[in-house]
Amino acid sequence: MSKSEKKIVLKSSDGETVEVEEAVALQSPTITHIVKDSCVGNEILLENVTGQILAKVIEYCKKHVVVDGDGVSSEELKNWDTEFAKNVDESMLLNLTLAADYLKIESLFHLITETVARVIETKTVEELRTFFNVENDYTPEEEAQIRKENSWGFDDI
Repeated sequence: MSKSEKKIVLKSSDGETVEVEEAVALQSPTITHIVKDSCVGNEILLENVTGQILAKVIEYCKKHVVVDGDGVSSEELKNWDTEFAKNVDESMLLNLTLAADYLKIESLFHLITETVARVIETKTVEELRTFFNVENDYTPEEEAQIRKENSWGFDDI
């Protein structure tokens, strides 16, 4: 990318600002829409994305930006995606999923939701409650009855 390429400043919900090349930022249809349809200047507030999550989104977008003569094969990119997903902390997965959805970055959304699916398939019901921050409002008797009525769904748990 040339040094004269236009930059866009992205501001997270917690006040962190990051200056990125326009080509990187415009991988998000949400940001593209904001840039093309409004007069926001060159700073865009992303109300639903924290600085920590924005940094991961930018890391992903920088790798995926299409640059003439970049020479990155689809296999190399697939391997990079696999490593990227492996290195995302479980506590970040849901927020990164929400950010990818909000920013409408489909390839990131699919990568992270597939990762979430792999994570949750190995968890117990109690671990899933913790992971998704779901309060168990059933009494032990109610839960036992539900497990009995739906035993087919609890065979592997």
